[in-house]
Amino acid sequence: MNTFIEILEIISQKDEEGFTRKDEKCLYKVRAYLEERHGSLKWANMAAYTKANAIFQIRKIPGFEIRPGMLLRCDRGNFKVISAELIRSRYIELATEKIEPM
Repeated sequence: MNTFIEILEIISQKDEEGFTRKDEKCLYKVRAYLEERHGSLKWANMAAYTKANAIFQIRKIPGFEIRPGMLLRCDRGNFKVISAELIRSRYIELATEKIEPM
């Protein structure tokens, strides 16, 4: 586990005037193992069907489900979750795409 991450959910809210704004809600702060895209065999197999450019591995959080579309924030930037896969019922592997700030 080489980095700290925040698991964020984007919430759309309407104000009194009817305008919609998006807010971020921090759900958890955890440690994660981060592996960015490079020339390994694992990435070669994934390259054919995904636009993921980073994989995070975290320990499973009891009673919490990470869904595609959630955001992860760490010291290397913001990442959007593309898929989540349970590994050996203890870890969750998150395929993510880096999001550039607007």
